[in-house]
Amino acid sequence: MAPWVAGGVVALAAAAVLNQGAAAAAEAEFPPIGDVIEVDGVTVHYTDTGGSGDPIVLIHGNGSLVQDFAAAGLVERLAMTHRVIAFDRPGYGYTARPEGRDWTAEAQAALLATAAERIGVTRPIVVGHSWGTLVAIAWALARPAEVKALALLAGYYYPTARPDAMLLNIAEVPLLGRVFTDAWAPVQTRLIGPLGNKLVFSPAAVTPGFRDGMPFGLMLRPSQVRASAEDGAQMPANAARLAERYGELKLPIVVLWGDGDKMVKQSGQSERLVAELSTAAGKAMPDVGHMIHHVRPGAVAAAILALG
Repeated sequence: MAPWVAGGVVALAAAAVLNQGAAAAAEAEFPPIGDVIEVDGVTVHYTDTGGSGDPIVLIHGNGSLVQDFAAAGLVERLAMTHRVIAFDRPGYGYTARPEGRDWTAEAQAALLATAAERIGVTRPIVVGHSWGTLVAIAWALARPAEVKALALLAGYYYPTARPDAMLLNIAEVPLLGRVFTDAWAPVQTRLIGPLGNKLVFSPAAVTPGFRDGMPFGLMLRPSQVRASAEDGAQMPANAARLAERYGELKLPIVVLWGDGDKMVKQSGQSERLVAELSTAAGKAMPDVGHMIHHVRPGAVAAAILALG
């Protein structure tokens, strides 16, 4: 083995060990903030706030977790009049993501819908942000009589060529994928994290609530990086599959997006969805990027509450 190869192997092994140590430290610093329930052998973590009024379920986007909606101020606004449940999706926060299962949008929706049912949630308004919009739509398609309405925030609904998906496919390659998610990707994310945060918020500034209220250590754990990479790689396929059934959606839907979104070209996504669905109402928010619920929490909350 060439010296530079041996050195690289040692460096990656050391990085993996350090990342696991950092993950343990993050879990000690940021323990679960909600409750857990076991569904089909999977531990599901959720927060349950408020208690009165019809239930609202919040589903976060890729790389995120339940704290996202609280940090945005959305939970506080909605919980004044409604019961608000936020779920960690499989592999994020403190919800498990057992290997050997295909964690499609439909599979994630089935897990969360069953969890919601078991904690007494009936006919919720289901809110999804970014990747979470696919899960919200899958939930409504699978259980149309059990979802009152959908609120879709800065979503991705139709397949497009995504260069990042090609890179993220590495996460699904045996052995190499583990090297990527356990050793290299967490380090890379730490290095470019501040720049990435600016990008998802642009053209708006990163909000203090996001900067100070998110448990970034949890988000950098190899297990969560792995889940994020897998979901990112499979996002176009999930969108393509669900798009064939959008015509089945007959419930009230509000679609919100930022006109400056740098992550998703919304002219071919949210605008197209609104044009194709007779029950959907849409609104573009000016001077806002992908994180519309952080930058315009009042407007987002008002649109959700208008659904009932």
